[in-house]
Amino acid sequence: QVQLVESGGGLVQVGGSLRLSCASSGRTFIVYGMGWFRQGPGKGREFVAGFGRNDDTYHADSVKGRFTISRDNNQDTAYLQMDSLEPGDTAVYYCAGRRNGRPPLTATEVDDWGQGTQVTVAS
Repeated sequence: QVQLVESGGGLVQVGGSLRLSCASSGRTFIVYGMGWFRQGPGKGREFVAGFGRNDDTYHADSVKGRFTISRDNNQDTAYLQMDSLEPGDTAVYYCAGRRNGRPPLTATEVDDWGQGTQVTVAS
């Protein structure tokens, strides 16, 4: 049983920063592909960032230069550093896992989901 637990969401002002964490248990982290998705009000779930077991990283165009995904294999944890936040970044952010080790780039490629954490950017 894989468990993904997010933390780090909250309320932040425009231009501010937050760091989300996703702790993984129940699977060898180093061979697991992981990513972050988000779902804003009235919107579908969209890809934000991801990495595969070879440390290849991907970021959506809308967050490039502002968000950075990273991992700590010793802690079995993935991170999403979010800087220069904008009101359009307001969403529930979900941690996502892919068991074949490739980065989850679409929601249909995700095998495991976290429970989500709310990020609200106030203008």
